[in-house]
Amino acid sequence: MLTTFAVSGYRSLVDLIVPLDRLTIVSGANGTGKSNLYRALRLLAAAGEGRIVGSIAREGGLASVLWAGPEVSRRASGPIKGASPGRPVSLRLGFGSDEFGYLTDLGLPQLDRGRSFFTQDPEVKREQVFVGPFARPASVIVDRTRAAVRVRDDGWRVLQQTLGPGQSVLLDLEDATALPDTLRLRHRMAQWRFYDHFRTDRDAPARAPQVGTRTRWLSDDGADLAAVWATAIEAAQDHDLTDAVSDAFPGSRVSIDVVSGVFRLMLGQPGLLRPLSTAELSDGTLRYLLLCAALLPADPPPLIVVNEPEASLHESLIPALASLIATAANRTQVVVVTHSSVLRQALEDAGSAIELVSDGDGTEVAGQGLLDVPRWEWPKR
Repeated sequence: MLTTFAVSGYRSLVDLIVPLDRLTIVSGANGTGKSNLYRALRLLAAAGEGRIVGSIAREGGLASVLWAGPEVSRRASGPIKGASPGRPVSLRLGFGSDEFGYLTDLGLPQLDRGRSFFTQDPEVKREQVFVGPFARPASVIVDRTRAAVRVRDDGWRVLQQTLGPGQSVLLDLEDATALPDTLRLRHRMAQWRFYDHFRTDRDAPARAPQVGTRTRWLSDDGADLAAVWATAIEAAQDHDLTDAVSDAFPGSRVSIDVVSGVFRLMLGQPGLLRPLSTAELSDGTLRYLLLCAALLPADPPPLIVVNEPEASLHESLIPALASLIATAANRTQVVVVTHSSVLRQALEDAGSAIELVSDGDGTEVAGQGLLDVPRWEWPKR
């Protein structure tokens, strides 16, 4: 389980260290950095798949994702922590867990801008793989400084292999000693699932019949909704799904219609002479079923992050949504980013609530004093 998420230099997240629980509810007013926190988590997950450089480039490069606010605090004398004048351009992301942790520091590329096509590509300056909740000298097992990499055996050993500015120890390391740990970490990060505003319009993939195969986790677009549900039914892991549907729509039940390998999810409701297909469901009903499949698959991923799950749902469904999320957190780790105070209050007894605030000096956790901040150490370049 992840215990800490740390980010420095990403948009309003100038220097933020967030404790994570089995269920973490992140809330806050508009403009306080909730969406930035969600995006930063996704960006960190991209590092596990070797996509972080491309993800930043698609956001416009480092110049577009760095803190754009003042370097000097408006409410106190002195520089803002993480944005001090003269500090190297840096985007830093990391997490600690009860197993392995990882951090990366990205900066401006060292290249001739008149001769290179790839001026939006950030350069990996530092990476560390470590054991436990934070990187301390005794816990680091893989340490990368620019192109040079060293691994810990009985002591430190510098590898002959060097890494390019866009390569990562998670994806490109070849040393047999470090491979088992980095592969395990990379595999774990690649399994994190993120869900943000499912499409429910007329042409949404979830409304159309789809060829189905056994499917572990719902895709971002929800196209395999019926296949995920059918996988849970066949594995006899659909009891929580059945309860979640009944909780939201009493007396209703989901069934799967299969014709020549093409799957359709059907919802039977009291008073109707036939079940309705997803093409016939209201936006809110379809969105709720998508959330059910995302949060309660037969074989849950190690981390599920959902952004504003209450969007497009009627307020009467919020208690059922809260129950759905709490049930999911009994099976895996869940992070919920929400605008809804009703949903936050309904979940507070089931997990840890974090409120983000911002007064122009960057995003902070409300009420987080110096003694409340999880321990975290960024390595120097």
